[in-house]
Amino acid sequence: MTSPDAPATSIDDAPQGDVRFRYTAALASELEQRWQDRWDALGTFAAPNPTGPLTDGAGRHADPDASTFFVMDMFPYPSGAGLHVGHPLGYIATDVVGRYRRMCGDNVLHALGYDAFGLPAEQYAVQTGQHPRVTTEANIANMRRQLRRLGLGHDPRRTFATTDAQYVRWTQWIFLRVFGSWYDAEAVRPDGGLGQARPVAELEALYESGARPTPDGRPWADLDAVERRRVVDAQRLAYVSETPVNWCPGLGTVLANEEVTVDGRSERGNFPVFKRNLRQWNMRITAYADRLIDDLDLIDWPEKVRAMQRNWIGRSEGAQVRFAVLGGEEIEVFTTRPDTLFGATFMVVSPEHPLLDEVPAGWPDGTHATWTGGHRTPSAAVAAYRAEAAGKTAVERQADAGRKTGVFTGHLAVNPVTGVPLPVFTADYVLMGYGTGAIMAVPGGDERDFAFAQAFELPVVHTVEPPEGWTGGAWTGDGRIVNSANDEISLDGLGVAEAKRAVVGWLEGRGIGTGTVTYRLRDWLFSRQRYWGEPFPVVYDEDDMPLALPEDMLPVELPEVPDYSPRTFDPEDAQSSPEPPLGRNQDWVDVILDLGDGPRTYRRDTNTMPNWAGSCWYYLNYLDPTSRDVVVDPALEAYWMGPGHNAAAGASGGVDLYVGGVEHAVLHLLYARFWHKVLHDLGHVSSVEPFRRLFNQGYIQAYAYADARGQHVPAAEVVESTAADGTVTYAWDGQEVFREYGKMGKSLKNVVTPDDMYEAYGADTFRVYEMSMGPLDLSRPWETRAVVGSQRFLQRLWRNAVDEATGALVVSDDAPSPATLRLLHRTIADVRVEMEAMRINTAIAKLIVLNNHLTSLPAAPRAVVEPLVLMVAPVAPHIAEELWSRLGHEGSLAHEPFPVADPQHLVEDTVTCVLQVQGKVRGRVEVSPSVSDDDLRELALADAGVQRALDGRGVRTVIVRAPRLVNVVPA
Repeated sequence: MTSPDAPATSIDDAPQGDVRFRYTAALASELEQRWQDRWDALGTFAAPNPTGPLTDGAGRHADPDASTFFVMDMFPYPSGAGLHVGHPLGYIATDVVGRYRRMCGDNVLHALGYDAFGLPAEQYAVQTGQHPRVTTEANIANMRRQLRRLGLGHDPRRTFATTDAQYVRWTQWIFLRVFGSWYDAEAVRPDGGLGQARPVAELEALYESGARPTPDGRPWADLDAVERRRVVDAQRLAYVSETPVNWCPGLGTVLANEEVTVDGRSERGNFPVFKRNLRQWNMRITAYADRLIDDLDLIDWPEKVRAMQRNWIGRSEGAQVRFAVLGGEEIEVFTTRPDTLFGATFMVVSPEHPLLDEVPAGWPDGTHATWTGGHRTPSAAVAAYRAEAAGKTAVERQADAGRKTGVFTGHLAVNPVTGVPLPVFTADYVLMGYGTGAIMAVPGGDERDFAFAQAFELPVVHTVEPPEGWTGGAWTGDGRIVNSANDEISLDGLGVAEAKRAVVGWLEGRGIGTGTVTYRLRDWLFSRQRYWGEPFPVVYDEDDMPLALPEDMLPVELPEVPDYSPRTFDPEDAQSSPEPPLGRNQDWVDVILDLGDGPRTYRRDTNTMPNWAGSCWYYLNYLDPTSRDVVVDPALEAYWMGPGHNAAAGASGGVDLYVGGVEHAVLHLLYARFWHKVLHDLGHVSSVEPFRRLFNQGYIQAYAYADARGQHVPAAEVVESTAADGTVTYAWDGQEVFREYGKMGKSLKNVVTPDDMYEAYGADTFRVYEMSMGPLDLSRPWETRAVVGSQRFLQRLWRNAVDEATGALVVSDDAPSPATLRLLHRTIADVRVEMEAMRINTAIAKLIVLNNHLTSLPAAPRAVVEPLVLMVAPVAPHIAEELWSRLGHEGSLAHEPFPVADPQHLVEDTVTCVLQVQGKVRGRVEVSPSVSDDDLRELALADAGVQRALDGRGVRTVIVRAPRLVNVVPA
């Protein structure tokens, strides 16, 4: 292998005895690694910034007016298990797109960093005592090796890990900007909308001037320093509070709602999760709820993902209604159906509701014995019920709603529209973390309320007239309002919408309710009782109030601790308390600092940030990860991400193409959008959204095989047999096994690694196979035996240019025939269309057709081979570079112009070929009347409609009736 510094331009530079000229895995491996070294040495993929230290490979800055394209992969976590062949799918796709856009003249920014904080490394540290940093760095090195071998065109100068000290510094800096801000709902933004983040100093100035009254009405000057801080701290975008959280004793930490499964268990580890009040950091993401919904219309995202975000935020219009409690504090509820107030006959509060800490006014006459669950007094009944509820997960509590458990609290609340006292129950299906933790129950219009009323012998009032012939129970449909009148207002005869408006106006006029909008979204729980995360850049003073550290004290780095285990003492006890690992280094926790009023002792926060913190802003760090004085240079952000930075940027701006799995639709994407909007409000970024276009790739799945006992056997060793009647059976070690389909995993013994593919076929074949398996947004089955088809395509391409016996060039300088020229330019035109739409598989199919045509000629014309090589380059860059070099060109083809079709050669008679699956039409394609059976087969199998109809099934046979029909018969 030649030195990276050597001007090696072809395989002839290698020792002749070591290299054969047939395109084999060995030859592919040799030339791939050599070209990768050459790219690194020459800085081929160094994306130049218009200013600053990052230039191109020759030291030049970018033209500020050049067209830019910022393409990005979702942040990978460096797992100790390394990559299997499913992982690189998105990385190859973004590399293909980036290489194509670079050849189209764009200044392409494509880099890859590592989301390196996280539980796996910490859990390994708990088991072994090895510092998580050691594990993480080893995993990064292995992943970087595997990905480099793919030939990805990343700018290596822009790589980093979230654990790097400088990156931690800026993550902490952004946290301090959030902590140092409040949300002014009345501020007018430049776009004309209402509401934006403003520095806390401006809030303090409003209080000081009297322009904003304090919460209790006292003048700002009459408040002491601690009182002032409490007023301000309560309004910060990052704040500390004691609120109901998802407590996971098994992990020793709290979890965000998004980290809890629908079964009420932790996503990581599958431990039970309980509701518990703990003092934690929160981020006021709810202030941005409307903007997070409304701005989804500005960006090009899959509708499924946008719907998931809208549903998670859960905007609901209704009314807040206050119910007076006899002898106690009032209860506030939110209802989307204020028109049904006349039908409310009881109330239910969460077991955590503060009303239950109050003593009821008295035991009402006529109370049913069943209301107390067998206890003599309401207080005893409530205490027993609250203790039982504390031991259940949120999902268990919701599931128990089917049994209608609950007890009477002894409290009576007054229905504000009827004046009738209502019994107040507590039931564990009402959760304190949702709404107000209390509901008004309308058994005439809600099936769950009706079942509860039946179980506890409570009255039922229907306020929406059921249809004729209705047989009873709760009526949940539409209809005319009935039984809804008092001395001051009547809703009877109105429709639901009109009745809502009328009753809300009546409530507001009497000061007992307001029309309002609520959200399912809760503020972001931002504390974790873990070691391997970013420390909070705050300290607590003698009043136990947080103080921001000055910027010159950043980063706050993790201290050494005696062990990394988050202790809870009893992983099954919902009342156990966390002991974060950072609290075990007392010299670090208690620190003497001078924060402007002399040296004093402060206490550090022993929690760490969630791993989402580092992934909220990493795209900005790609713009310039070098040492700098600002989180992002405004000129660089405007150049790469600002609105109008290229023709497609639109009003939102942001990363031009973001590729990743749909599993991040809520967690990462919602959090990143929130942080970005805070930075936008504070003037640090010009783009409104972080990611303009989002593309969710599908997954590569695999067959696994299990024996009669259900034990999995090595998939690579299974033998497939087909009987005369077409029956397919599978055997391993002489025993029958049974095939199943799903994910890849070590436990299923069906893992295939990229390293396996590099050794057996080479990286280019692996790349071509993954891109040609089907539409990028669909999942598809891995089939190692099918990889050879992609290898044959590249071998034919090689033979069209190189003599396998001598290594000599065999292309012809003769002019191509008119038919060949027409096929070439039709291919160029079609490939451009397919690449622009990210239909890479169909682009490959069209390249195969052109390549096959060349094999039928006595000699392939140079005038066709060269544009073919250029078109192949984004998908199979190493072989393309080698052939380009052998064709006599100096330097890399990475920046060569992508071929452009000549319109004069596009005029051709075509016929429409119908594509069928099992006889049903799934697509159509325009083809030449002389198209071959093989070419039609390739086009049909690459068609998106055909792929969707196959839905991951194999292909039994393909019936071709050229040029007008192809019928695919699935296995």
